Amino acid sequence: MEKRIFNIENKFETREDGQEVVVGYGSIFNSRSENLGGFFEYISPSAITEETIEKSDTRALINHNQDLILARQSAGTLDLTVDEKGLRYSFAIPETSYGKDLAINMKNGNLTQSSFAFTVGSDIWSTDEDGNDIRTITNIDRLFDVAVVTYPAYSQADSDLVVAQRGLAMYK
Repeated sequence: MEKRIFNIENKFETREDGQEVVVGYGSIFNSRSENLGGFFEYISPSAITEETIEKSDTRALINHNQDLILARQSAGTLDLTVDEKGLRYSFAIPETSYGKDLAINMKNGNLTQSSFAFTVGSDIWSTDEDGNDIRTITNIDRLFDVAVVTYPAYSQADSDLVVAQRGLAMYK
C-alpha cells in the first residue's frame, strides 16, 4: 500500500439542513508530486475509475489512523466520485468526539490537506528533459482510504515509498 499526501484544501461546509460536511480531493490528476526520493510522480486521469471505486471499500480517516474512522463507502456514509480534477470525496461529520474535534480544527484552519492510500495496478517510468525520473501511475488497483491530514508533505509517507523505489531501481 502506498500513501500520497497533497497540499489540497479541504472544504468544511454546512448544508441547508444544518449538516456539517467535509468535501475534498484525495488525489489530483496530472499534478506533479514533490521529489519522492529520486523521482517525481503523476497520477493519470485513467488511473482511478468508477470500477476502482466500486471494488474498494474505502474509508475516510483522520491522518490515516484506522481508529479515527469518519465514514465508510460500504456503509453509505462516504461519497467518492471521479471527475476531471481527480478523486473527490465527501462525508457528513459524524457525531463522535473526534468528529467534533475535526470540525473545530477545520473551522480554525488547522486541518486543510488531503491524502489517500492505494495499491498500484500499473505504472510507466520515464525521464523528463531535465533528467528527472518520472513515474506515471496509470492504474490504481484498490483504494484503502482518503484522509484529512496534518502534514501536506510527501516526505511524511517515506516508509510507504519502498514499492515505488523498487520500481525506480528496475527502471534504471
